[in-house]
Amino acid sequence: MSSLSVPGPLVTVDWLAERLGHPDLVVLDASVGSHRGEEPRIPGARLFDIDGAMSDQSSPLPHTMPGAERFTQEMRALGVNDDSTVVVYDGAGIYSSARAWWMLRAMGFDRVGVLDGGMPAWVAAGLPRQPSGVEEPSPGDFTARPREGLIVGSDVVTAALPDAAVAVLDARTRERFTGRAEEPRPGLRGGHMPGAMNLPFGDLQVDGRMRPTGELRALFSDLAGQRERLVFSCGSGVTACVLALGAELAGYRDLSVYDGSWSEWGLPSDLPVVTG
Repeated sequence: MSSLSVPGPLVTVDWLAERLGHPDLVVLDASVGSHRGEEPRIPGARLFDIDGAMSDQSSPLPHTMPGAERFTQEMRALGVNDDSTVVVYDGAGIYSSARAWWMLRAMGFDRVGVLDGGMPAWVAAGLPRQPSGVEEPSPGDFTARPREGLIVGSDVVTAALPDAAVAVLDARTRERFTGRAEEPRPGLRGGHMPGAMNLPFGDLQVDGRMRPTGELRALFSDLAGQRERLVFSCGSGVTACVLALGAELAGYRDLSVYDGSWSEWGLPSDLPVVTG
């Protein structure tokens, strides 16, 4: 068993800097979009490619969870062992890193934390970076052990929406949620699921860092009331995981992320959509 463990779902830049180079530590860069690939990385970081290898390339939807066999293969290629301690970060702050964290949790791996503030916080602290090209690590022995219910489909969401014991929370902006703003992906309907509530993922953060636990709990309880079962959606299953991270920090434990999110629900179909 590793002698290193994360203190919780979040780690600070100081915590990571003090442990950089530990033999049991694996740092994964989960950046997407303009932050991916070419930017300097935290020393030793390896690319957790949510836009590529870490999505099911056979799915017509973006950022779809790969199967256990593929996930195992990719994590081993990144040098991750069953007893590794993993820290994930991204170039935007806390955005796609939460997706990587949730994917690992969904595959049965708990020794993982998100770098609070991500690369912007690392740079602001004056900590070292290196070019994105790094040596390939030795293969790891990671084995995925999928947990039921952490990643769900539209059938689960459809059943959850009218359930008084479940709160469905949408992480998109208020303009997209209400249908006042067009969806960035062509062909999608505007609006939201009937019965869903809006909690934009950015509301959980201040200057790229997660809010304190008490503030997070208040944000969720204001919408969910006494409900402890929460289901999260967003545009393509990425920022929904920021809500999952916030809810975990706030003490919620019965959590699910809708993998298809609005990229699936918003397609022309019989799935109901409301605006306003």
